[in-house]
Amino acid sequence: MEVLIIVAFIVGYLAIAFEQRLRANKAAIALLTGVVCWTAFISGASNRDAVVADLTHHLGNISGILFFLMGAMTVVELIDAHDGFDVITKRITTTDKRKLLWIVSIVTFFLSAVLDNLTTAVVMASVVRKLLADRKDRMFFVGMIVIAANAGGAWSPIGDVTTTMLWIGGQITSGRIILKLFLPSLVCLLIPLVVVSFSKKGKAIRPAEDPRESGFTTPAERNFIFFGGLALLVSVPIFKSVTHLPPYMGILLALGILWVMTALIHHRKEDTERHPLSVERALQKIDVPSILFFLGILIAVSALESTHLLARFAQLMDQRIGNQSVIVICIGFLSAIVDNVPLVAATMGMYDLKTYPTDSYLWEFIAYCAGTGGSILIIGTASGVAVMGMEKIDFFWYLRKIGWLAAIGFLAGAGVYMLQNHFLGL
Repeated sequence: MEVLIIVAFIVGYLAIAFEQRLRANKAAIALLTGVVCWTAFISGASNRDAVVADLTHHLGNISGILFFLMGAMTVVELIDAHDGFDVITKRITTTDKRKLLWIVSIVTFFLSAVLDNLTTAVVMASVVRKLLADRKDRMFFVGMIVIAANAGGAWSPIGDVTTTMLWIGGQITSGRIILKLFLPSLVCLLIPLVVVSFSKKGKAIRPAEDPRESGFTTPAERNFIFFGGLALLVSVPIFKSVTHLPPYMGILLALGILWVMTALIHHRKEDTERHPLSVERALQKIDVPSILFFLGILIAVSALESTHLLARFAQLMDQRIGNQSVIVICIGFLSAIVDNVPLVAATMGMYDLKTYPTDSYLWEFIAYCAGTGGSILIIGTASGVAVMGMEKIDFFWYLRKIGWLAAIGFLAGAGVYMLQNHFLGL
């Protein structure tokens, strides 16, 4: 049974990687992989009710991520429909691609720490659409946004789901994780940026405005929706901290408020003017196949978690490798293949707080590696999956153009953390 699950997962993963050559939709492949993994699991189980209960438990966690993604995408589409991102793009006057890349990446890095890497990646990818007409340039910028968003999320307790897990679990504290991981995370971004700066030259050409769905908003409405939408997105982690409810509840609250706001603002307009600015239209424009792709991937990974294959793999690394730093770096690379949430959950179950107390080297290094290692592959993180759907980025294109940059940045940041800990005791 376990062999079948592993084979199904590997075959499905390879099929996703070779999506363009197989001419099969990655969402369909991911859904098939997830269902086959769980079918193999329940076929070899003695207690099938327990397997169904386990699947239901996982689906509850997965649906939270999917609802969060849908809510964030809808809010971003609504801001875009009101030309809200013009507030940012009109203030970015440079057309130099190199300078533009630095501006976008640095803004993403810091915004990710305040929001989270998924929301930030969706927002900044939408901004880039307004700044670059050439699709190849846009894809490259979006790839760098993935690196910047994940690096920025790693050093904040609310910036990445795995860092949040460790924070809530008591493995790390907010002040200490910011102090310890800010520099390694910054290096994780700066190294790829410096490397790219030698090759990224030329002038950026902005896309022409689409007259079909614009011209229906006033500057006051545009500013109101942009700043109101951004404030609601920023309030999501605050809502979580105050109420202790999951993040998707915060994003659904934000969407509901924005829905009411737009309905009140545009209620006197004609249907032809109101519809392009409505939430209904925004919901039609979000990338549902990418959400289904993420669903399939997470269902497949949850099968590996439920069969304890991930936990056993973590224990095997602990026995065979032994060196703590090497193990954590391996977890970082593995998070590019398997979702980092179950990986971190497995390590939290494998190492106890008595042996490794709060703010110990192990937990902080796991927060960095699990948060940034997923950038090496486009499907390694939720932020990567989201922008993959938005810009239709190919798996191998990302691996050739961005993956190696993410890898050297990841290793450079890991090296900085280890040196920082060894020589400065920080």
